Amino acid sequence: MLTKERTIGELVAEDFKAAEVFRKYKIDFCCKGNRTIEEACENKKFTAEEVYNDLEQMANQKSGEIDFNSWPLDLLADYVEKTHHHYVEEKTAVLLQYLNKLCKVHGDRHPELFEINDLFVESSKDLGAHMKKEELILFPFIKKMVNAKKNGENLATPHFGTVESPVAMMKHEHVVEGERFEKIANLTNNYQFPEDACGTYQVTYKMLEDFENDLHKHIHLENNILFPKAIELEKTFQN
Repeated sequence: MLTKERTIGELVAEDFKAAEVFRKYKIDFCCKGNRTIEEACENKKFTAEEVYNDLEQMANQKSGEIDFNSWPLDLLADYVEKTHHHYVEEKTAVLLQYLNKLCKVHGDRHPELFEINDLFVESSKDLGAHMKKEELILFPFIKKMVNAKKNGENLATPHFGTVESPVAMMKHEHVVEGERFEKIANLTNNYQFPEDACGTYQVTYKMLEDFENDLHKHIHLENNILFPKAIELEKTFQN
């Protein structure tokens, strides 16, 4: 249901095809998904009406997207870990190797490569630590809540007090990654490689673009679906 009160995150959670519309207008639907369309369009060169029109056209198209919003939280947590965490781990090793090579071969003509490399190295370290915190602390607690609710059991208070504490930390770290990749996108001219780019150069830019797109979906699934529902589930044990 497309109303002015709905947030961007809610719309994408309902139908991930909406993400394509928000990407077109460079509207952040993952880290800043708690805004309305009107709020996101303030001081932009496009209007909220243009975005609404595109969303309405999108809604009339047949959807082939998975309805993650209907999934049990334990299944969604497993999916994020096995799909998106695995993707980050697999692609990070390759990108670090390629970026290092590009700096050595093309860095003299394209000095921006050194900053891109530095940003991605920081990202690889932070994302690695971030995902481990989710895998070892947050996700196991979410699964514990799901099992307790299913079995009608009480829920012991975790050492972090409430699930909102690790969620707040994860969301803050998501913002850091979003801003970091915004810098990478700007430095690469939105992943448009230069005319003298070799094959490795072209592949690296395409991989960076794919990496950012996957990260957006990864963060969206957590910020807009998994985390809010985990907070609501925890509240049911407090009543």
